[in-house]
Amino acid sequence: MSANGFETVALGKGEVRVYDFGGAKLHAYQTNDPIDDEVIVVEKDGKGFVIEYPCFFDNIEELEDYVRGLGIEVEGVVAAYHMAGASFLPDVPALMTREAEAYGRAGGGKDLIDGFSATFGDAFDASAPQVVRHIEGDVLSLAGVEMRVVRNDEAFDLLVPELNAAYLHMLGHDCHSIVAGPAHADAQIAQLEGLLDDGTELFLTSHYVPEGRDDARAKIAYLRDVKRLAAASSSADAFKKAVAERYPAYTGGNYLDMTAGFFFA
Repeated sequence: MSANGFETVALGKGEVRVYDFGGAKLHAYQTNDPIDDEVIVVEKDGKGFVIEYPCFFDNIEELEDYVRGLGIEVEGVVAAYHMAGASFLPDVPALMTREAEAYGRAGGGKDLIDGFSATFGDAFDASAPQVVRHIEGDVLSLAGVEMRVVRNDEAFDLLVPELNAAYLHMLGHDCHSIVAGPAHADAQIAQLEGLLDDGTELFLTSHYVPEGRDDARAKIAYLRDVKRLAAASSSADAFKKAVAERYPAYTGGNYLDMTAGFFFA
């Protein structure tokens, strides 16, 4: 399935890109919220699951209406990196690894939630899910779709063979993303190269629309440049200036700030 093979459904605030795989459909909800969240809904035979929570109240209401309007019986919300937004389908269990729960409730994810809550106030749902099921193995099945769980130090990514897709936290071929130092850049490069070697066609993230193989290659080049420019820079400001000059049209300057903080702690 090509990243461009979708139909668009415009909603009041956000919009949905719908990919039809025959036996299953993927609904990629672009929230248009202040932090560019993307929420994935996979539907098969009237059942479905959600990847990540929407975390602004207006998006929560909008996506609930969309899912209910399609009559999808949601079996779970897979919460890998985004713990906030638990007023979304509150009776539906959240599925996460124990590491992801620790990251979201007490670790770096909780720090981000606290920061967003302070910044966006009452528009932001900082609540964490109360109905939690832990993912103990490396295979997860929901709505008749089997996924492989790829664990990392903070949370986890997903491989969805039926859709020939991978879900990662951040990608974006023309935007900055958080790179937590040289080792993190190397790990991301290796992961993307491995997915390309395996023939993955669709790259899903929680902060960008679905992307294709050329987009993944562009991100690999970006990550290599970030490493090179950081090594050649004497300060965080010099690094940010160099990256901005190399990628003048890229969005997500706040993520570049965070990357600079990691490289020049």
